[in-house]
Amino acid sequence: MVIRPDAHRSAIYGDNIVSTSQPLAAQAGITILSRGGNAIDAAIATAAALTVVEPTMNGIGSDAFCIVWDGAELHGLNASGKYPKGWSHEDFKQDQPMPIDGWRSVTVPGAVSAWVELSRRFGRMKFEELFEPAIRYATEGFLVSPIIADQWHKQLDRFNGFAEFNRIFTNQGKSPQAGDRFYLPDHANSLERIAATHGEDFYEGELARRMVEDSKKNHGQLSLTDLHEHSPQWVAPISMNHLGLELHEIPPSGQGIATLIALGILNQLESNPTQNSNLIELHIEIEAMKLALHEVYSEVGDPSHMRKTVDDLLSDDLHRALAATISTKKTLKLETRQPVTSDTVYLTTADSNGMMVSLIQSNYMGFGSGIVVPNTGISLQNRAAGFSTQRNHPNYVDGNKFPFHTIIPGFITKNGKPLSSFGVMGGDMQAQGHLQIYRSLAKHSLDPQSLVNAPRWKLNKDGTLLVEETFGAEILNGLKSLGHEILMMPYGAYDFGAAQMITKGTYGYAAGSEPRRDGQAVTF
Repeated sequence: MVIRPDAHRSAIYGDNIVSTSQPLAAQAGITILSRGGNAIDAAIATAAALTVVEPTMNGIGSDAFCIVWDGAELHGLNASGKYPKGWSHEDFKQDQPMPIDGWRSVTVPGAVSAWVELSRRFGRMKFEELFEPAIRYATEGFLVSPIIADQWHKQLDRFNGFAEFNRIFTNQGKSPQAGDRFYLPDHANSLERIAATHGEDFYEGELARRMVEDSKKNHGQLSLTDLHEHSPQWVAPISMNHLGLELHEIPPSGQGIATLIALGILNQLESNPTQNSNLIELHIEIEAMKLALHEVYSEVGDPSHMRKTVDDLLSDDLHRALAATISTKKTLKLETRQPVTSDTVYLTTADSNGMMVSLIQSNYMGFGSGIVVPNTGISLQNRAAGFSTQRNHPNYVDGNKFPFHTIIPGFITKNGKPLSSFGVMGGDMQAQGHLQIYRSLAKHSLDPQSLVNAPRWKLNKDGTLLVEETFGAEILNGLKSLGHEILMMPYGAYDFGAAQMITKGTYGYAAGSEPRRDGQAVTF
């Protein structure tokens, strides 16, 4: 049983900050900052440590995305991988769900390439130094934290048939309990290889060969060519102005554009300020998000296969047309389009020189595909499960193609200057969480911990509206009267994701960390 978390944490303030979902990983990042590293160095150290201390959500075989404020401008990094070229849509049956485990669910993992590329372009410290905390945790063992222990236990049944997974991630078939010490020596060896070769071993060396050998042995299609040709891409973040601020997201094939569409719809509805009640404001916010997700699940996939461009999806004409379908008196009923799932880690860092980093990495569904490459500790994501098997859909499965992605780092500016780096982990909750935190920041508070603590809602896959019990009865009754099918959930339920946030003030930074998880914000 998970105890209700303390929702009364205070924000922390400082010149150098790390905020993430596991305290030991946060400590890894702040250690690097204290040694003279910058926010990029700290982010890489934190990300590497998270693969060890929070393996329930990410691993060395994850994908990653990042937004960086370098002190003068924003940069976006897409380090997701394509489906191996050996696969074809003909290998999958029309309208049947994509497999969620095994080699058929694995795309080329990109997180390692993100660490390498971020360090190359912006890092200050030697790449191999950034892995020291993670390697120490994996070699000497780490004490498992409570929420992660609970998530670990809940995922084991899914991987009963995966021998290497059970060898690496269980103690004779049992998951660790909170406070148990857990060791990942194979994982440590792989991190050492990655650190020493600046990632080359993962994409062209021994680790690459081991991945390919296991794929061939188990009827997969991953090849050395797929790994050799993988390259992270620097991209221009896409943006939307709303309520005097600007929200920035990574462009498709991710879902960050859904939040921007929702804000565009709200710009149409709120262009002439009215005296709407809190209830009506919340209602139209939910309806705007509903329409935005419906549009994204219909149109977003690998950008080279999309029918609508990013400009089309962010156009005033589209937002005006969608806004016209929203009523202040009743809810919209839309069919479910995408069976998106969750499980991700997010981190944000900032340093005294003005650099801020928003980074997210994920194995998609918990531990991912169940594939752990023998004698490496590398757990591989199952991101190909995000493909559609519906013909004529932009996200239709095929080889050498990017699948639809859920993981999205966020960044907020005001008049072109940095205001906040933030993220909300958790599948289809991510875009919804971005909307809620952005709107609350713009309208109510700059205190990041208050924003992270606040009650959340979530549009569920079955059309119900999940709401945390901390919403007031008057608001909930009002939503019901408008036709929302309400399902009350306890505060801290996993459905509502997990947020981490840093805001920039006049003299330094403030940070908040998710009270619904094990996380921590640390500073010096």
